Amino acid sequence: MSLTGSEKPQRKTRIQRANEQKILEAALDVFSRNGFRGSTIDQISEAAGMSKPNLLYYFKSKQAIHETLLARLLESWLDPMKELDPEGDPLEEILNYVRRKIEMTRDFPRESRLFANEIIQGAPRIKPILEGEINALLETKAKIMTKWMDEGKIKRVDPKHLIFSIWATTQHYADFDVQVRLVLGENIDNPDQFEKTKAYLENLFTSLLKID
Repeated sequence: MSLTGSEKPQRKTRIQRANEQKILEAALDVFSRNGFRGSTIDQISEAAGMSKPNLLYYFKSKQAIHETLLARLLESWLDPMKELDPEGDPLEEILNYVRRKIEMTRDFPRESRLFANEIIQGAPRIKPILEGEINALLETKAKIMTKWMDEGKIKRVDPKHLIFSIWATTQHYADFDVQVRLVLGENIDNPDQFEKTKAYLENLFTSLLKID
């Protein structure tokens, strides 16, 4: 999955790879807090602990950094949906997807906020991927869920809205971390809170889908 088109790969030294990773890690912090428009190269270079000219040696622009982060994010973000097995137990397959999504929310909250900021701004950098690859994947998995419903294995609901609901209820804990922390006094980084959250979501979707 590429946002910037095909480029001839070049072998990089260990130091180059380390510096690129340092920049991307710093940029993830900056972008997840401020969004694309509210972030600057100066902020990223300061967070990375390197000069602006040095940073621009590795990435030619703020957009290049942002697109690299989004490309990496989308590669991992879609994996749990791709693993939905049409031959598996329908309810368990969907619950496993819910579990993977809440685990990713706990483990990669900055990536979730990066994606949310991009969508809120109208998805200017990933719109072609949303319209293409992601939409095609969504269609494929929705058809699998519809087949399960036709076979009477899970209750009939709109499969696309079901997927939207899973995204909304899991990613909420990262995207609205401040609200969650203020209301609960902690977030899902706390192991006890994570287990409560996971159990609640499993029960929610089981109640929605399980045939009585």
